[in-house]
Amino acid sequence: MTDVRVDISSTPIEVTDHEDFVARTHCGAVVSFAGVVRDHDNGRNVMGLEYSAHPSAEEVLAQVVQLAVSRWRLGGIAVTHRVGELAIGEPAFIVAVSSAHRDEAFDACRWLVDETKLQLPVWKRQRFTDGTSEWVNCP
Repeated sequence: MTDVRVDISSTPIEVTDHEDFVARTHCGAVVSFAGVVRDHDNGRNVMGLEYSAHPSAEEVLAQVVQLAVSRWRLGGIAVTHRVGELAIGEPAFIVAVSSAHRDEAFDACRWLVDETKLQLPVWKRQRFTDGTSEWVNCP
């Protein structure tokens, strides 16, 4: 059985919390990914971000995680996406998985990152140092 934690959070998130959640004595691999707010995009200086989520976002995220559970033998999965205002350097998206072997953990983590980015109804507004802003991945 795979232990799962899925969250859309308006409070700061930490990689170590996710890694601790997925760690198991029968799992020799813990792999994590943290997407952090960077200070630039397409040659423009970014001063911060705002993420907004559709009310179904946590349900969609849970469905993506269940697909991963059905594809790999994992000890644990923890996936969180932030919403609200974020500063440069803050984690916006964290995925952690554990498995008996590293290949499976790496494959599952990468797939979860990519599939979440494809399916999750979360939109980003970048605020630039010149006072302008733009929405990214917004339908």
